[in-house]
Amino acid sequence: MKDTIKMLFFAVTILCSAITMAQSTVTGTVLDPESKAPLPGVNILEAGTSNGTSTNFDGNFSIVTKSKEAKIIVSYVGYLSQEFTVTGSKDLGAITLSPSEFGLQEVNIMASVAVDRKTPVAVSTIKAADIELKLGTQEFPEVLKSTPGVYATKSGGGYGDGRINLRGFSSENVAVMINGVPVNDMENGRVYWSNWAGLGDVTRSLQVQRGLGASKVAVPSIGGTINIITKSTDVETGGNVTMSVGNDGYQKYGATYSTGLMENGLAVSVSAAKIFGNGYVNGTEFNGVNYFLNISKEINDAHKLSFTVFGAKQEHGQRYNRKTIEGYRATEAGGKKFNADWGYHNGQVKNSSFNFYHKPQMSLNHFWDINEKTSLSTALYASFGSGGGRREQGSKIGSDTYRLGNSDQPIDFDTIAEENRALGNLGSSDILNNSNNSHKWYGVLSTLKTKVGDKLTILGGLDGRYYVGSHWYEVSDLLGGQFFLNTTSSDNTFNQALQVGDRFGKDYDATSVNMGLFGQAEYDFSDKLSAFVSTAVSNTTYSKEDFMKYATNDPERKSDKANFVGYSFKGGANYNLDETNNVFANIGYFSKAPFLNGNVFLSDRSTVLNEEALNEKVFSAEIGYGYRSSNFSANVNIYRTSWLDKSLTGTVGNPDPTADRLTYNIPGLDALHQGVELDFLYKFNSKLKATGMVSLGDWTWKNDASGKIFTPDGTLADEVTVYAKDLKVTDAAQTTFAFGLNYKLLPESLIYVDYNYAGNLYASYFITDRQDETNRQDSWEVPSYGLFDLGLKHGFKVGEFDTTLIAKMNNVFNTEYVSDANDGLGSTASSALVYYGSGRTFSVGAKIKF
Repeated sequence: MKDTIKMLFFAVTILCSAITMAQSTVTGTVLDPESKAPLPGVNILEAGTSNGTSTNFDGNFSIVTKSKEAKIIVSYVGYLSQEFTVTGSKDLGAITLSPSEFGLQEVNIMASVAVDRKTPVAVSTIKAADIELKLGTQEFPEVLKSTPGVYATKSGGGYGDGRINLRGFSSENVAVMINGVPVNDMENGRVYWSNWAGLGDVTRSLQVQRGLGASKVAVPSIGGTINIITKSTDVETGGNVTMSVGNDGYQKYGATYSTGLMENGLAVSVSAAKIFGNGYVNGTEFNGVNYFLNISKEINDAHKLSFTVFGAKQEHGQRYNRKTIEGYRATEAGGKKFNADWGYHNGQVKNSSFNFYHKPQMSLNHFWDINEKTSLSTALYASFGSGGGRREQGSKIGSDTYRLGNSDQPIDFDTIAEENRALGNLGSSDILNNSNNSHKWYGVLSTLKTKVGDKLTILGGLDGRYYVGSHWYEVSDLLGGQFFLNTTSSDNTFNQALQVGDRFGKDYDATSVNMGLFGQAEYDFSDKLSAFVSTAVSNTTYSKEDFMKYATNDPERKSDKANFVGYSFKGGANYNLDETNNVFANIGYFSKAPFLNGNVFLSDRSTVLNEEALNEKVFSAEIGYGYRSSNFSANVNIYRTSWLDKSLTGTVGNPDPTADRLTYNIPGLDALHQGVELDFLYKFNSKLKATGMVSLGDWTWKNDASGKIFTPDGTLADEVTVYAKDLKVTDAAQTTFAFGLNYKLLPESLIYVDYNYAGNLYASYFITDRQDETNRQDSWEVPSYGLFDLGLKHGFKVGEFDTTLIAKMNNVFNTEYVSDANDGLGSTASSALVYYGSGRTFSVGAKIKF
């Protein structure tokens, strides 16, 4: 018996020794090829096994192999994988991954991508893998909802109608750039996300630079900069097909293929997707096609060319009119999904509020490495937009009388059409019309970068843009009538019988020309301290020509030209206290040109220049602290932004794009946006990590101001004083926080849960209603809310093909909440007009790589 026990003990000892000898420990550090900064989250996998880990915040990894001789695969989204065959324990040292896309480093320079622990700005970066994981059926801006300072909603709920606010500033004052090219509307600064509905398919990384931002072009950002880097051309040959389905008939199908970098130096990547569905909100059916093409050519070691074109042709029903909370609750048809702006005509869905647009953007990039220290990056770009929005003309379509039942039912277009036909030669009483908007936009962006010595880098360049926007109303549907008699618009078509396609009410071209120069100096005092100073100057010229109101030879047909010189100064420094801690600070001052309509011109149907239009001024300062360790990283930022001489513009009362509405211009308002932001990431182990953020804002108006109200032709109608001092800035949640858990089930599979909270959200008010000095009551405060999201990603093989399955559910508990609100009389919940946010939604998608 003793001999048997000895033999068993000896066998177990030999087996354990063999297992121990078979295992080995492999270590290394993974670095970014350009900045040489460590790359956290890189996947490290032992080939042929499920044994894997990932790099920590310092880019370091350590993996114990299953066998003595093993193949280690180092992979990261956006970079080429590397393989290492090791025998026994080994330190692989510094591993520098190469970008998987041609010309990526040059695009990053042009796009002013911020570098961690070097660029002194508050920044958050979302990679393509996270966008793919979390986008689902959400609007593109909603991917950023867990970012400090961000408030993003679906707004009315139509496809592409989402909006985003950053530190309390709407998109008009947030610079949005795609590959360094500004895309904010040159007339009003807005970003219409439906024009970029396909960005989720082609975005490589999405970086939010809060506050001053790192952008060098002459586009001052007040709230921050949203920097979108699209895919270029993959270096390796391959592609994928994707398909996904979701709630309310959502379906999407797409494919991508890349030739890889061929022997002749040419590489081509192409991507396309088809998307359609019914929409979560009633009457918001949508249909779209997204596409992307990149052709790159490596001419020689010094010159590279890259041509990119992408766009999204789409159409979708909208929800334009809001209701009170009680109004939604009283509806039998829809509840929080209720939409008053659609109905049926001849058995088909008919929308009184409808959007259709196509805005392809193309750019030709030239990258020139002049020598080892100097390079020149130039982009020539163009955008051609066409489309518009549909609205009603007349009183019946929006009336509760013409509905299929009670006031909460869809519109009865058939009855309206019957009455129009019965009117005979009197013409239609009610029609549908399109507010068309098309534009031609050309630009050049060129950046020269040179290094002087080992420490100083100087950048300078040119930012030029030329834009012509055409805007007109046209008859789109007579709804059974013979013609439409224009008796309401005081223009050249007054009292004329109009047919489908005829223009009326508004028809003008607006021209904007912007020429800017920028320069920046970066100095690396040491490995610890780096600083920059940056300046830009630009001249913006506006002009207008009205084809509808004036005769061809009328001297008022063409406006005078208005010139506004803007400039900016900003600087900052980052100091790495040690390998773990860093601090930074930045400060800046902007003077930016006012927007065209309502500021430079007194209304969209006027060629009269506003002599009181003036530049808006912005002073901003920020300090920040960062902490990095092997398992924990955190950032804290404190900011203070003073917005001076802000001009508020808009329409008096509920806007109607077809009616003659009075417009107001209130210059000289000041606002103070200040707050503190915290975000963190903690890795419990190689499988479980937690993320979180807290954003506490205090945004208020600082003074009262006087302004004027004008008729559509620019005639002074009234003068008002707006009592805004100490009122809360509205339309964005001033308090937000988020928390998320991500657990890696297998090397290619994970599950996550996110929680997002929004509070201190005040309903938007019509500023001209604030004319009682004794009434300084804040607008209605929307109830705070919190939402849970859940997602699952699973990677597996289908034959020889790598396949990924992603399932996602937003608002898991179907929480009812108000996401957007306009204040009403008395600033109460009963009078506020609101949009409800989406309830529980879901999507399931698959990607097969080949």
